[in-house]
Amino acid sequence: MRSITLESVRIEPKEKPDSAVILMHGLGADGHDFESLVPELHLPVAPSIRWILPHAQLRPVTINGGLSMPAWFDIADIDHRAAEDETGIRESAAAIGALVRAERDSGIAPDRIILAGFSQGGAMALFTALRWPERLGGVAALSCWLPLPDTLTAEAHRANSAVPLFMAHGTMDPMVPLHVAEESRDFLRTNGYPVTWLTYPMPHSVCMAEVADLREWLLGALPVPSR
Repeated sequence: MRSITLESVRIEPKEKPDSAVILMHGLGADGHDFESLVPELHLPVAPSIRWILPHAQLRPVTINGGLSMPAWFDIADIDHRAAEDETGIRESAAAIGALVRAERDSGIAPDRIILAGFSQGGAMALFTALRWPERLGGVAALSCWLPLPDTLTAEAHRANSAVPLFMAHGTMDPMVPLHVAEESRDFLRTNGYPVTWLTYPMPHSVCMAEVADLREWLLGALPVPSR
């Protein structure tokens, strides 16, 4: 498995950061794709959140005719029966883990770090967080699914057995059908994970109602630190 180093867009708070959100983009996009989300959340000054928006590596993507584009892993088909790119998923998870460690080493406690993402990026947030050996602040998984579910029982770390999970999906999503996300939600709940599940009348995208709900969830997952 090759080692990947991720370049990232970083949005620093006005005050010294006490929290961090690592937000992964979807297939074919890059870290700039969700820059506009940060001001749209209208978050208060506290908690003081550093945002890290990494760029995925370029790789050929089978579902898109083998064209090379920013992708966290290859996709042959969005179907739970399709073969998954386990090597690519694990390479990207290791690279995302390096970002988590960098934030921890900068002085931000692991339980003040949120992993988040949209589509492929949300899949990576789920995959990485549930195996992480330190309790994280939460996972925000938007319009996505859980990759490699059959490996989770053996690989899940008890540190994140009760990590808060926010999953949101569009009921008219043609890219990641709603039933695919629902299967992941049900699998996670069956395995004891506390999943907050919300749907919106939208396609494969983000809507303002979802942004408002994400804001409230974030403020609950990252309460203002006591002084």
